[in-house]
Amino acid sequence: MGSWHQSYEEFIASHRFETPTSQLRLMEAICERNNMKSAIKRVIKNKGAPGVDGMTVRKIKRYLKRHWTKIEKALLDGTYTPMPVRRKEIPKSGGVRLLGIPTVLDRVIQQAVARIFNRIWDHTFSEFSFGFRPKRSAHDAIRKYCEYVQSGLRYVVDIDLSKFFDRVNHDRLMARLATRVKDKRVLKLIRSFLNSGVMIGGLEQPTKEGTPQGGPLSPILSNIVLDELDKELEKRGLCFVRYADDCVIFVGSKRAGDRVMQSVSRFIEKKLRLKVNREKSAVGRPWERKYLGFCLTNSRKNPKIRIHWKTIKRFKQRVREITARRRGRSLSQVIDELNQFIRGWWNYYGLTESFNRLRPLPHWIRRRLRALVWKHWKNRKTRVGQLLKRGVSRNYAVTTGCARKGPWRMSKVKWVNIALPDKHFESLGLSFPWS
Repeated sequence: MGSWHQSYEEFIASHRFETPTSQLRLMEAICERNNMKSAIKRVIKNKGAPGVDGMTVRKIKRYLKRHWTKIEKALLDGTYTPMPVRRKEIPKSGGVRLLGIPTVLDRVIQQAVARIFNRIWDHTFSEFSFGFRPKRSAHDAIRKYCEYVQSGLRYVVDIDLSKFFDRVNHDRLMARLATRVKDKRVLKLIRSFLNSGVMIGGLEQPTKEGTPQGGPLSPILSNIVLDELDKELEKRGLCFVRYADDCVIFVGSKRAGDRVMQSVSRFIEKKLRLKVNREKSAVGRPWERKYLGFCLTNSRKNPKIRIHWKTIKRFKQRVREITARRRGRSLSQVIDELNQFIRGWWNYYGLTESFNRLRPLPHWIRRRLRALVWKHWKNRKTRVGQLLKRGVSRNYAVTTGCARKGPWRMSKVKWVNIALPDKHFESLGLSFPWS
């Protein structure tokens, strides 16, 4: 891989971005060796599915060793042409989310561009913007959310942007980029990524608006677009928190909330040319509205962070899928998968300060597992034998084992619980971080 005469660090150090960017050779900085190496490492670490060319992340290093000279020349000449993204639909509450998966090579280049753009733009963003930014997280956004409510702002204006990533206006985005990026090669490259098209069912379709959700460049571009909203809210003196396209504004009354909802929605639709989802947007109480999976407790003096009931509902749905009796997996395999899911889930939702909604979950999960074991025991003879083996008296073992009730109802029966106590599942590794 070739390198520019200056290292990436030297390039950054020698330019405080208050300097006119017309004098910066941004494409050279993008192609700089250390910047590209970091981009490759990040893409490999993130893994991800192949794009339309079928190349996997494991092959990208070898491919770049062979072809980097040609790729670098195309980038520096402004002639690089990205490939279409591969469309993938993933389910979400209320529908599907459309992902655009670029090729691995395009992901590397996007990542390299994103690293430079972060250095140019991030320090100009609002301190109340938390999504896709270094040293900021969803937890920081939730803590700020709680801080506002504790200060006495007891109403939230929850504005939902309809299909934000699919509706970003290309011309407005490019005009925004051009205010700080004067290297025309970089602007042309960004435009080519935006217009690269999408492959659906083997047919390429053009993309006239939107930034493909799934590419490394989309997060920083979305922040650049929505920074206009942040600046407008700051100019109006409003208290707000934004994480990606999830924005909530804090006010002191329902009347003020309705007024803010109308004026801000008008700004978003007329100025930013985005669409507000009127059905999902609302003015409400912080203990009613869900934000990033959380809400707050209804306490006048000291509201606490709480997991929203809809989040608990999705958690239980995932547990049902893992413990489904038709999957044909052993109990130990199911528990291993459960533990993996619960640990990952708790890494995020462990921020909660209220445990009321969590306390019933261990009992419910163990009951799911007892129903699974009862199903595994298949027939009456096996069930009676297993109950006897596990210390249940003959009379109760026979009456319980010969019962005609389904697995879920049997999981509640006293003698099944004696045969399969909580300690049995603990011995197989089942654990709950919050208990």
